[in-house]
Amino acid sequence: MKTIAAFLLVLCHLAISHAWNCKPGPRLSYANQIDAGQGKVVATDRYNRNFFLSGTTWHRLPAAALKHVTVGHAGMWGVSTSNLVYKFVSGTWARTPGGLKQIDAGGNLFVVGANTGNYIYCLRTSYTLGFTGKGTVSWTRMPTRLTYYSCGPYGCWGVDTSSRVYLTRSVTPTTCANSGWTQISGLAMKMVEVGSDGSVFGVTTTGQVCERTGITSRVPQGTAWAFVPICTAMKHVSYDLGIVWVVSTTGQIMRCTH
Repeated sequence: MKTIAAFLLVLCHLAISHAWNCKPGPRLSYANQIDAGQGKVVATDRYNRNFFLSGTTWHRLPAAALKHVTVGHAGMWGVSTSNLVYKFVSGTWARTPGGLKQIDAGGNLFVVGANTGNYIYCLRTSYTLGFTGKGTVSWTRMPTRLTYYSCGPYGCWGVDTSSRVYLTRSVTPTTCANSGWTQISGLAMKMVEVGSDGSVFGVTTTGQVCERTGITSRVPQGTAWAFVPICTAMKHVSYDLGIVWVVSTTGQIMRCTH
């Protein structure tokens, strides 16, 4: 049944889109969330197991009940079902002081995330690089409240409790200070992810996948939202090295390229 559903999904997509070519990605049963960065791809499933993609095969990472994993400039990090923070160190998950429900390692050697109260935090470079599994770290709490928070080379993007999208043009890696937030109008989003090259993709509250077009170092906010036409509801998206990775609400992974 899942194979048939994935096949129909591809046929539907090819019938309506010339800009993107989407195909079923490496099979991971009941995928829940996916993240790509620095040429690496990680994912979780509905059982809170975490995986690393090598070629076309998913390999399970060491046992840890993680609901959200991320990989990027700042390394590989995860958040458990109890909202505990972990860093991948020397082949295992090391408990890191802090509590978040969502985490992102795409910033310039700093880590950001949101907690269950939708307060956002940043972990500056000295801690992201210096933490080796022991000791303590100090998270910087930011005044803005967001449900989802992701960073890249041209700034950080976030979504608030009203599904509004925001951008801060810069975050200082050594202090976590930011340049202030600007609302990006247009669509109601449930999550937004920033790629390693500054590309931005999001999933609307209705499950549609969108790309923010026109992003450059001079215009980090971009110019418009463009839909990536996929004929089923999606719940998570990530982007790296020209590949859009998408997870459907039914747990199927799609791999989209131009």
